[in-house]
Amino acid sequence: MSRTKLRHGYTTGACAAAAAKGAAQMLRDQALVDAVDLNLPTGETARFTLHGQQLTDTSASCYVVKDAGDDPDVTHGAEVHVTIRVAFFTPHRIVIEGGAGIGRVTKPGLAVPPGEWAINPVPRRMIMEAIKEVLAMRCMPATLTATVSIPNGVELAKKTLNERLGIVGGLSILGTTGIVRPLSAKAWTDTIDTAIDVALACGCRTVVLSTGRTSELVAQKAGIRDPGSETGEAVAGKVLAEEAFVMMGDHVGHALRACVRKGVERVVIAGQFAKLLKVACGHEQTHVSSSELDLRTLAEWLELETRNPQLKTVVAEANTARHVLEASGNDPALVKLVCDRVRQFAGKVAPGADVKVLLAGYNAEVLYFG
Repeated sequence: MSRTKLRHGYTTGACAAAAAKGAAQMLRDQALVDAVDLNLPTGETARFTLHGQQLTDTSASCYVVKDAGDDPDVTHGAEVHVTIRVAFFTPHRIVIEGGAGIGRVTKPGLAVPPGEWAINPVPRRMIMEAIKEVLAMRCMPATLTATVSIPNGVELAKKTLNERLGIVGGLSILGTTGIVRPLSAKAWTDTIDTAIDVALACGCRTVVLSTGRTSELVAQKAGIRDPGSETGEAVAGKVLAEEAFVMMGDHVGHALRACVRKGVERVVIAGQFAKLLKVACGHEQTHVSSSELDLRTLAEWLELETRNPQLKTVVAEANTARHVLEASGNDPALVKLVCDRVRQFAGKVAPGADVKVLLAGYNAEVLYFG
C-alpha cells in the first residue's frame, strides 16, 4: 500500500530569521526583495517568500507566512513580521526585541530568563546571523534594532500552553533545527520537558502528569499537597502550585522518564478510566487503538484477582472502558485493580519513581487517589 509523503514545514524561528534577512537586504540595497535563501542549523538551505515589504531610508520590514507543512500547528499560516531600524552614529550593536503578539517570560526554568522576550536562543542566533550576513556593519557606528511580531499572536497563544509555562502576552519564537517534522510528537514532548523544568525551577517537589484537561482540572480541585520534608515542614505540606500540573497528553512513558531524569521527587498520574486502563495495560503512548485487547486484558485480571463474576460479566458486555466503569457503578475493586496496575507500569518505565495515581470520574469527581 502506497503512502503519500508528508511535507515538512518551518519553525517560527526560521520564519523570523528569513524575514530579518529580507528586511536587512532591503535596507542595504534600498530596494524591495521578494524572497531570501536561509541557512538552517541543520546545514540545509531553504527559500522563503516575503510579503508586506516596506522600506524607508532608515527602516525596512516584511513578513513570512509560516508553513508548518503537514504538521498540525496552531501557528500554521501565521504572519511572522520583522522590522529593522537603523540608528546611525550610535553604539555598534544589534538588538533583537519582541513586538505585538510576542510573549514575555515570567517564570524561571525556560530557555530565556524571566523578563526577556520569548525568543529562544537558537532563533535569536539565527536572526543575528542573518542580519550580520547581509549588513556586516563595518562602515560606521550604528545600532540595528530588529523587532519580531505576530499580529494575531495573542489570540493564537490562547491555544497553547504558553501561559501555564509563564509566557504571557503572546507566542514564543521557537525551533532548534528550523524545520518542523510532519506529525511529529517532538513539539509535545519538548513542551512536557519544559513544563517539568518550570515546575522544578518554581520549587515544586511533586509534579502531576495529566492525560487531558478534564483530569487536570479534577486534580487541581482535589487540593493535592506536597508531602512535608524532613526539615520540619508541616506534614500536610502546601497545596500544589499551578506550575506543578503538567499536561502530558498521550506521552506517558516520556513524561515519567523525564520526571525521573530531571529529579522530580514525587509524581501523580491523573487520568480518566479509559486512559488509565491503557497505561495499566502497558502502553507508553496512550493514543494507540487497542480498546478490545485492553478490555480482554482487564477481564483476565478480574478473573485472577477479584474472582467477581458480576464484574467479569460487565466487562464482557461493555463496548468501551468508560462503559465498564459506569456499568460497574464505579466498583472500588475494579478501580483499585486498574490504579494498582498503573503504578506497576510506572515502576517498570521509571524505576525508583515515587508515584501516586488519581482517577478522575466522568462527572469531574475523584474516584481514587493513592
